Amino acid sequence: MKALHQKQLELLEILKTNISDPLTMEELADRLNVSAKSVVFHHIKQLEKKGYLKRNPANPRDYIILKDPERNVVYLKMYGMAKCGPEGTLLDGQPTRIVPVDPNMIYFPACKGFMVEAKGDSMENLIAPKDWLIVEQSHQPQNKDVVVCVNNGEVLVKRFNQDGDTVILQSENPHYSPIVADKTSFHVEGIVRSIIKRNVTC
Repeated sequence: MKALHQKQLELLEILKTNISDPLTMEELADRLNVSAKSVVFHHIKQLEKKGYLKRNPANPRDYIILKDPERNVVYLKMYGMAKCGPEGTLLDGQPTRIVPVDPNMIYFPACKGFMVEAKGDSMENLIAPKDWLIVEQSHQPQNKDVVVCVNNGEVLVKRFNQDGDTVILQSENPHYSPIVADKTSFHVEGIVRSIIKRNVTC
C-alpha cells in the first residue's frame, strides 16, 4: 500500500477511533485542524484510493477500515442478531462493536466482511452460543453453505438448502426441525466463512 500523508494518518486514526459513532465532515475538519471540508474529503478519497478505507456509497458515514498502518489488522463490524422489520436487514442496524481481525483469517475482500455473535444452540455442535462468526456479504449461497439470513423478520444462522423455489433452513442440532423459508420475507445476508470459538472446554 502507498505511504500516507501525515494528515491522512491523523484522519485514519480519528476515523478508527470514532467508527461506532461516525463524525460529520465539519467535525472531522475541526479534529484535523483544517479550514475546509473539501480538504477532509480529499484525504478521505486518498485513503480509499490507497486501500485503507472503504465507504458505503449510500451512506458516507458508514465505512470500514481496511488496513491499519500501525497494526496488521482489519476492522470488521459486529452486529447483534436482533429481530428486523418486515423488510429489514441485519446490516441496517448499529454495530454492537468493532473487532480487529488478522487479515489472514479473511479469504475474501475485507470490505464485504462483517461479524455476528451466535446465540442459541440450534447449530451445535458446529457453532456454540457466543461464538463469533466472520461472514462474507453475499445473496447467492450454494447448497450446504452456512448462512446468516432473515426469515419473517428473525435473524438466523442456518445451513442453506434450495430445491427449486423452496428454501429449507437446516439446523445442525437434531432437536430442531427444518424451517421452510418464507418466499416473501426470506433473504440471505451472508455466508459464514470462519468461526471463532469463545467457550472451548478441554
